[in-house]
This record gives sequence, C-alpha cells and structure tokens, in this order.
Amino acid sequence: MKSQRNLPASASLARTSHRNLTRRHVLGAMAAVPALAHLSLHAQDNGIIKIGQSIALTGPLAELGQAMHQGAKACFAAVNAQGGVAGRKIELSALDDGYDIKRALANLDTFLADKNTFALFNCMGTPMIEAMLPKVVETGIPFFSPFTGALVARPKNARNVFNIRASYPEEAEQLVQHLATIGIKRIAIAYQNNSFGKEVYEGARLAMEKHKLTGTAIVTVENNASDAGSAATKLAESNPEAVLVGLAGKPTIEFIKAIRAVRKGLPLYALSIMGTSATIKSIGEDATGIAISQVMPLPTNTVVPMVREFQQAWKATGAQQEASHLALEGYVNARVFVEVLRRAGRGLTRSSFIENAWNLKRHDLGGFEIGFSEPGKNASRFVELTLVGREGRFIR
Repeated sequence: MKSQRNLPASASLARTSHRNLTRRHVLGAMAAVPALAHLSLHAQDNGIIKIGQSIALTGPLAELGQAMHQGAKACFAAVNAQGGVAGRKIELSALDDGYDIKRALANLDTFLADKNTFALFNCMGTPMIEAMLPKVVETGIPFFSPFTGALVARPKNARNVFNIRASYPEEAEQLVQHLATIGIKRIAIAYQNNSFGKEVYEGARLAMEKHKLTGTAIVTVENNASDAGSAATKLAESNPEAVLVGLAGKPTIEFIKAIRAVRKGLPLYALSIMGTSATIKSIGEDATGIAISQVMPLPTNTVVPMVREFQQAWKATGAQQEASHLALEGYVNARVFVEVLRRAGRGLTRSSFIENAWNLKRHDLGGFEIGFSEPGKNASRFVELTLVGREGRFIR
C-alpha cells in the first residue's frame, strides 16, 4: 500500500571538506538583533558552506544516527566531487549527542557560536529537537529536515524550520486506511506512554472513526517496557483482527515477543521508527510478517531513479554497511538541501535560502516528489507499506 502524495527523490551526494574556515562579515550587530543578524549571514566565499548536525553517533540509537549521517555524506560527497554548488563545497560538521538532550543543546550552542555555521541539518530525535526549537526559532537559523515525525517539530509560526518526512499521525492514518481497505474491522492499539505514542494513537483514532472501525482494546506501554507483557495479554484477550503498534525501541521488542507468545499469527502493523535492523534483529523470528509503514521508498528498488542515484553514491563512499531506509532518508534530506542551495545561487544568505525553500513546490527528485507549502507542514507525505521477510529483509 502506497500513498503517493509525495514520491521518491534523486540526487547528488557529498564528501565533507575539512578546510580551515574564514569568518565573513555579518550584516548588523548579531548580539543586539540576533534573529536579523543570523538571517543576513552569508555563506562563506572561500568555497565552503558549513552546516551543523547534532546527531546520535554513539549510544542506544547510534545505528539510526550513523545511517542517516552516512547517507547525507554520500550526497554531499557526490555534489562536492562535481564542483559543489555555484563553485562552493558543502561541509557537514556532525557533533555526537548520544541521544541526550543536554549534549544536544551544548552542540547547538557550539554551532550558533560559530559564525561560519550557515544552517542546521538533519538533527535527530524528538526530545532533542523539542529542546532545541526555542533557540532555533529565536535566532532564525535554517533548521532543515529534523529527524522526527512528531508534530512538536512542526511549529506553525517558524519559517526557518523545514520538515521533509511524513509525520507519525500520517503514518498511523495510512496503516488504518490499509486495514480498512482489506476488510479488517476490529483493531487493537498498543502505544508508548509518551508524546510520540500519543500522537500515533490520535492519528489512528481519527482514522478509525473515519473508516468506522472498532477499537477492541487500547493499551499503553511504559518507556522501560515493564508492562509490555501485561499489555500484550490484555490486547490478545480482546480478540482483535490486527494490532497497530505505536512503539519504539525496547518497548517494541518486548511487546512483540510477548504478543507473539500468546497469539502467534496475529497481524501486527508498526511505524517506520520501529524498522531499524537492530530492532528487527533483536526481535528475531518473531519479526517475520510484521507490516511496517515507511516514509522512504525501498532502498533496493532501483526502478526508482532517485534510488539508483542513491545506490551509486552510497557505493562510491565505500560504505561497508547495507543501504537502509534511514541512509536513503539522509540522502534525500541532503538532496533537497542541495536543490535549495542551487536555487539560491551565488548570492546565498540565510534569508535567500529560506525564501527559495518555501518556493520549492512539486519538485521531482527522480520518482520522489517534495514541496514545501507552509510552516508546520512536511514536504513529503510519502508512506508505503513493507513486510518483514525472512532474515529480516523488507519486501513490498
């Protein structure tokens, strides 16, 4: 099942350039009027456009962060190999936050203190992004493609914040729509007892009302997964035809193992955040047959021109790990960033970047269409359904 309100993208990729940067004159007094000063900041004229990324390269979610970071680097490397954008190379400067809010905020301060940082790119994680946003909005620095489907990362009053991936409620809506299409009437929902889980539940609830589907049981699971077993038992006893799993990390693993123990063949539907190779591996054979929504095309589907370009760029970096949805997402985010840079041209400023981003409408990156409409909306609404096959591989 695929929603093609936005389709896949194609692009060039990039290797980071580590030259010494020189500071450029900033129009206005930054200390006195930080937002205006930041907006007027020009990209460096010495051939470098420096962008900052706070991301988990170590810690429990390192697999996600590393994949996205490498995917973006592949794009920027390809772009730089072709001479950059308007003769300027792109430098992706990543600081590891280990999926920790305090470290992420410290990274943000480091980037903002460096007047050579033109924009923030693909920062990771709902808690970190929520904590960063007040200062991001205040300074006006472009905040491009944060990695989260949470609505909190989609402020309606911030023209400098640009989301690309479909939101968690949109993923949940597409899963429910699919279930309704195939004739499923009785759905149980397990969602995480945090803001992420509540957004998933609300999206699913509204979709179920629309399609007149019955919720047989609704349960929450704590972040430490201590109640995953009892939640699974309660859902199984409600005799659902399918279960929508709004969980991430450890709660996903423990809940799925528990529900498989009591109802082996019960159809399970989960969101893209669950579909990392580490999570699938931890679940083991119990993962086989789980349906997972994805916000990017299958990274092996080279029928899509953008995916072919991604694969070429990925291989050119000499990456040892297998290309994944997350790596492709990093690539797509970088590709869209590059497209905005190209439209802004040689007179690149933060203001011109922001204006050109909002003017990017219905742009086809090679089978993946994106377009920015207004603050609070994501540029892509692409959602498709995949299944976990044998050996943990995704199939359509």
